[in-house]
Amino acid sequence: MDAVAVFEWIEGLPFAVAIRRSATLYIFVNAAHILSIGIIIGSILPLDLRLIGLFKTVPVEVIGPFLSRAAVTGIVLTIITGFCLFSVRPLEYAGNAAFLAKMTLLALGVANATLLHLTPEWRTAVKGGPLSLRVRLSGLLSLLVWTGALLAGRWIGFVLE
Repeated sequence: MDAVAVFEWIEGLPFAVAIRRSATLYIFVNAAHILSIGIIIGSILPLDLRLIGLFKTVPVEVIGPFLSRAAVTGIVLTIITGFCLFSVRPLEYAGNAAFLAKMTLLALGVANATLLHLTPEWRTAVKGGPLSLRVRLSGLLSLLVWTGALLAGRWIGFVLE
């Protein structure tokens, strides 16, 4: 099965058809997507700022685990709602440079967070230990990647033909 056939199959899924046919369902799915993005940015931004050295009075061991779990929740919800939105016009999105940039940045952001959370330096940080250079650089990369993903996502609508 080639990519076009996969995209056509996705476009024919019952929920994709329902979203396209409904006068309001797309609006609600889009709103849920925006809210889930808010959860991601609202949790990752303050954590990353703390990791790169701002807000030093806020203990990483207090905010790190909670904000990390909140970010995972936001990412899962964003992927689900994003797939629903993608399913409405998968062929158009698959050829959209902004969409492809967003997907690349999303994958990079998830990989960065996953790799960081597997390190002993992260475990040390969330136990109240010092923030290593690795943790700080991961926080900086995360800040840049997620901001880029947000901007690329906003760019999608301006690139669609």
